[in-house]
Amino acid sequence: MRILIADQFEQSGRDALASLGCEVRFEPKLKDDTLVAAVGQFQPDVLVVRSTKVPEAVLAAGALKLVVRAGAGYNTIDVAAASRRGIYVSNCPGKNSIAVAELAFGHLLSLDRLIPDNVASLREGKWNKSGFSKARGVFGRTLGLIGVGQIGREMVARAQAFGMEVVAWSRSLDVEKAEALGVTRKATPVEVAAAADIVSVHVALNSDTRGLVGAGFFAAMRPGAVFINTARAEIVDQDALAAAIREKGIRAGLDVFAKEPAGGAGDFADEIVQLPGVYGTHHIGASTEQAQEAIAAETVRIIRTFKESGHVPNVVNLARSTPATCALVVRHLDRPGVLAGVLDAISGAKINVQEMENIVFEGAEAAVARINLERAPDDSLLAGIRGASEYILEISVIPL
Repeated sequence: MRILIADQFEQSGRDALASLGCEVRFEPKLKDDTLVAAVGQFQPDVLVVRSTKVPEAVLAAGALKLVVRAGAGYNTIDVAAASRRGIYVSNCPGKNSIAVAELAFGHLLSLDRLIPDNVASLREGKWNKSGFSKARGVFGRTLGLIGVGQIGREMVARAQAFGMEVVAWSRSLDVEKAEALGVTRKATPVEVAAAADIVSVHVALNSDTRGLVGAGFFAAMRPGAVFINTARAEIVDQDALAAAIREKGIRAGLDVFAKEPAGGAGDFADEIVQLPGVYGTHHIGASTEQAQEAIAAETVRIIRTFKESGHVPNVVNLARSTPATCALVVRHLDRPGVLAGVLDAISGAKINVQEMENIVFEGAEAAVARINLERAPDDSLLAGIRGASEYILEISVIPL
């Protein structure tokens, strides 16, 4: 199996992939046309990326079978194009949760105690103890979470350790889950904004969350409140955030920006960092040694499983549902050609197969095939399938 790693990736992961017998090419600076050319020349089975964009041109350049995003999201990959081409897309959710939560909490404490401003003042040779001695403190204050997935849950634990109250919204958060986490559930993100002294965003970027945090959200926030985003820039209407900073004194800790350079280094010209009360970091939420080692290990697990079984852990682009209307269930003796004959009959009737599985019983004498079909076979087709082989024991149709 050939693997192209087109981004920074831990040496431990590269060594582990090589130990699987894979041919590994590590070219972390590939992007755009050079990535297309490399895929065309090397013809990898698997492409591993972090922040490198994978448009359809890359997917079309070779014979890729799997793209692994060595991180939690996958918004830099053209998932729709991969799906059209039958290319699996997988990621490593949760492996950077602690790292992101640590950075988000670092922003929270920095904004409360003005730590970066303290440092800047000292480096300028100025002592201003009286000016920097007016922090409110975080004990007893309310943290609002937008999203309580793995990162959000890490935030809950840290907030509770600091003696904070936590209110939260998530599409999957119900009353029972909220009680188990020790948080107060809110019905909408706006309700979280209205109830919190500090809001931190921890949802994945998708069609439902793009622009989720907008003008209405910031209008509901308390004057002088703190807003933290270590998720994705596209979740937040940055113009609305900038207006809230100017007009309501909102303070912001941002690890993601609307105008980020494409690579790991470059010029940065996003105006929002020039606003008073904004602290920024360089999209480094997942960038701890612990997180990167965990992500590398998970990437290796995904590729090993795919290589050895054909299955892909954490795959993100399989259909949640298909056009299948019924399941054709065939109980049969486990003999060569039985299912081939069944599929030939289905094909002859112009019925499309959506999904299928064949489960073999102990001893490998008998099996049951379940074939999900786009439309139900008629009685004559069923009779033809039953009579086509002496090894077919029973056949039935289950509406879906």
